[in-house]
Amino acid sequence: MRVLVSGSGGMLGHDVALAAERADHEVRALDRHQLDVTDEQAVGEAAAEFRPSAVIHCAGLSDIDAAEDAEADATAVNAEGARLVAAAAKAVEAKVVYVSCGLVFDGEKGSAYVESDEAAPLSALGRSKLAGETATATANPRAFLVRSSWLFGSNRHNFVDEMLQLAEDHGEVLAARDEIGSPTYTAHLAAAIVRLIEGESFGLHHMAAEGECSRYDFAREIFDQSRIECSVLSETRDVLGRSAARPAFAALESQRRHAITLPPWRDGLSAYLAERGADA
Repeated sequence: MRVLVSGSGGMLGHDVALAAERADHEVRALDRHQLDVTDEQAVGEAAAEFRPSAVIHCAGLSDIDAAEDAEADATAVNAEGARLVAAAAKAVEAKVVYVSCGLVFDGEKGSAYVESDEAAPLSALGRSKLAGETATATANPRAFLVRSSWLFGSNRHNFVDEMLQLAEDHGEVLAARDEIGSPTYTAHLAAAIVRLIEGESFGLHHMAAEGECSRYDFAREIFDQSRIECSVLSETRDVLGRSAARPAFAALESQRRHAITLPPWRDGLSAYLAERGADA
């Protein structure tokens, strides 16, 4: 299968391209310098030239606080860009994957969200991602809409890296005890997405690591697995001085009968720390 990957310079896009290559697909991976997903002509030409069977759209604005201060920019990339990519995929009769997140929910449910739960985003980033889901599904009926949670991986600075750096610099960190999610290793998610495109189960898919934890518990596990002495101070998310509102509960699970499942989040963390150590 020919697979076009947008946003290959990012954390997930990098791992998706690798996973597709390992699955013996023919891959064209384009980063944001090679493909501006808001440029309709460029997107159309990239699809027409390569003629993929599937497009995995990983490009997007993902900084929640930056998006809060620039919602129009977030919408242009995450929603309008998604529409252009999905339409270009349809024009060459290709499937398309749009990657979304748990920020489309308000966090009031108090337990893991499934595909049938109603979306109600609190932030500009969440609104732009939800708009991207709608735009993708409207532009291409052969669309997979994949929501995940709290991504971390090797090709971009992430929460794990931040905690380890703060431990080295200060010997203590602050982490929210009332912000719950499903920390997901991008290599695990990437492999699952590549499996997904090999089928025809179009529509919404929740794909996050098994289990859930708070940011506080995640930080503690990072230091435990890394065998690093660091004081983890518990705080509420509202006093951490961030621009955008976060849902209190953004853990995800799937209600699909034949869902593609990911390993537990602790296993993902172990695999990432091993990868990080190998690259050091």
